[in-house]
Amino acid sequence: MTTMGIDPAQLSDDDLVRELRQLHLTRSDTFFHGSDDALEHHTSRTNELEAEYLRRNPDREVDPLRLREGARQRS
Repeated sequence: MTTMGIDPAQLSDDDLVRELRQLHLTRSDTFFHGSDDALEHHTSRTNELEAEYLRRNPDREVDPLRLREGARQRS
């Protein structure tokens, strides 16, 4: 499926993060109440933007508490 919108590679870092945050905010509404086409588009666009973010930030900071060992420590 081809998505609409600017090619993620063409977005500035700030725009990419803003777009990702917006998609994550709207995910639940799209999942629970959107049409099949809307959900497919939302998923596809999210995947595109997340892949671009990971390409640009392969060494992004990972919160140790978000890892399995960190979860065990919280228990």
